[in-house]
Amino acid sequence: MAYQIYEANVNEKEIIIAGIDGDGLKFAKKIQQVLEDITEAKISLCKVSMDKKNPLKSGVSTSISEDEYKNKSVVLVDDVLNSGTTLIYGVHHFLKTPLKQLKTAVLVNRNHKKYPVKADYKGISLSTSLQEHVHVKFQSKNDVVYLD
Repeated sequence: MAYQIYEANVNEKEIIIAGIDGDGLKFAKKIQQVLEDITEAKISLCKVSMDKKNPLKSGVSTSISEDEYKNKSVVLVDDVLNSGTTLIYGVHHFLKTPLKQLKTAVLVNRNHKKYPVKADYKGISLSTSLQEHVHVKFQSKNDVVYLD
């Protein structure tokens, strides 16, 4: 996925990798590490915070200021795309600022969307029932994704 992100941003001097707090941020850090190895561009990590159960209540905030990602290429990263609620609120937050481009990346796409949001970069697409749960565990050596 990092290579796909690099190819889509080959002429950029800086790429903002915005990870949704939790496993999305952990995944974003892994993408950042690979990108730093394969490109001369500056790779900036941004933590995106929100109440995933009720994003309207607390709103969305970022660890870097709006001026730091304004007119830049941003990739919003999460671990699992299920209903699309978290991703759509994250996208909405970034759309309030002029950007060069905004793309989304997820490790697992479950295809149970309630909102018109898609993953531009995805690790795997799984056809699952709504009763099943996808668990992602990022570990020091072997990362694990399993269906429960």
